[in-house]
Amino acid sequence: MAAPWWFWVAFNAAVLLLLLLDLGLLTRRDRPIPVGEALLRSGGFFVLAMLFCAGVFAFYGETPELRAQKGFEFLTGYLIEWSLSVDNIFVFVLVFSHFQVPAQYQHRVLFWGIIGALAMRGTLILLGTALIQEFQWIMIGFGLFLIWSGWKMLRAVDEEPDLENNRVLGWVRGRFPVTETYQGDRFFVRREGRLFLTPLALVLVLIELTDLVFALDSIPAIFAITTDPFIVYTANVFAILGLRAMYFALAGVIHRFHYLKYGLSIVLMIVGAKMLANYVAGGKAVPVEYALMLTAAIIGGSMLLSLAKTAERPPAEAFREAWRGWVPFTRGRRREAGRK
Repeated sequence: MAAPWWFWVAFNAAVLLLLLLDLGLLTRRDRPIPVGEALLRSGGFFVLAMLFCAGVFAFYGETPELRAQKGFEFLTGYLIEWSLSVDNIFVFVLVFSHFQVPAQYQHRVLFWGIIGALAMRGTLILLGTALIQEFQWIMIGFGLFLIWSGWKMLRAVDEEPDLENNRVLGWVRGRFPVTETYQGDRFFVRREGRLFLTPLALVLVLIELTDLVFALDSIPAIFAITTDPFIVYTANVFAILGLRAMYFALAGVIHRFHYLKYGLSIVLMIVGAKMLANYVAGGKAVPVEYALMLTAAIIGGSMLLSLAKTAERPPAEAFREAWRGWVPFTRGRRREAGRK
């Protein structure tokens, strides 16, 4: 079914209001968001997503069976997108730590990062929907891409990214002058008639690049659950809206979730296999309820395993684990044998 036009208008108007509140009025000063406030904001976005999900179960569909199907599709898609957004946080911690971004400026980078992520995902969803409607066989390419992406992420879990030699940042530095130090929260400054980038602009480039590359994983992943563009779009938006608050809530304890990276990699490969099975079967080879339960079990299990494994680990050692992973267009160094 196709969502009526006023669904899109009402939803995007509500999103605009949330952006004005969360990214504008509620964060007007250059200060880090306290953990307690970040937890409240994250919880608020989760509650909004669940209320929207309840609305899908109740109203989105002409029959009770169709409404239930759409509700489970949204819930599964939201869980997958939310889980994959946590992987963004690992990268954010890596980037902000490496470039020593002052805490009071981080929210400005994430402000524009989220705006860019919403724009990019909206564009990719429209493109992906058009491609699937025109070329059904492209589902094979999406499925194989997800399996490859999950395998690549799994292999990179223990790699230490060489951010200083990131290829995209090297290209930017070679074409634009960059100031040696941060200039407050500014991305550009003018000196003697020349426009200079600041290190904060380089960080923003890397964050936007990460959002784009991760979107190339997450959008095909949710298309394995549903091809309804309204469900795909709304699940993505709810996952992204709470990303900034979730970063400030989890940044200090992200090292406790090291094994979540393994869970996310496995989920991507399973979703890719489901997409291939759907194409071969000519429909839903695996019921969406089963996909929801399996995804929840893998993500929840990897989080519990992480908390258990890191409970008695010294914080310094745990933080070293958090500094590993995959960053787009960045070479990684494998951990030396015997090194902790």
